[in-house]
Amino acid sequence: MPYASYVLSGLNLGLGYADVLTKTIPADRFAHFPAKDVVCPAFYMAHLAIYPHRALAMLGRPDLVVPTPAGWDDRFKAGVEAKPEHAYPSKDEVMAHCDAGYRAVAKALETAPDSVFAEENPAEGRFKEMFPHKGGAITFLCIGHMQMHLGQVSTWRRVMGLGSAM
Repeated sequence: MPYASYVLSGLNLGLGYADVLTKTIPADRFAHFPAKDVVCPAFYMAHLAIYPHRALAMLGRPDLVVPTPAGWDDRFKAGVEAKPEHAYPSKDEVMAHCDAGYRAVAKALETAPDSVFAEENPAEGRFKEMFPHKGGAITFLCIGHMQMHLGQVSTWRRVMGLGSAM
């Protein structure tokens, strides 16, 4: 079985979990910060939405990139502090962009050859140190990174009194 099929199954699991976690969050609470250091789903999901283009570039499929809305990369990239006073895009906009980006990655994974996963990661710095090959980087972006932030959304749900989504 091609390596991409393993990544694809993990990505599809994450997309399903994202849908379950977010579909019952009222749109008017999607950007709510219930306590100090408890970040809203609007930030986490917009943050996730800016990374599919990296996976697509590594998979050699820039033709499938869903353009990121203007300003999102700077507003939601790693290391940016999420604050309650910031303006956040609507729940519908965030979720539509996030879903479209990762659905494009899923499409690319359907035909990705095993050889691409053994190639050197073109990134620089810490990301390349952690993942020297494209396979590790793509797997992280599609599974580990997504599940990490979905766990934070799950915690937010509980803090907000929405309980488990499962």
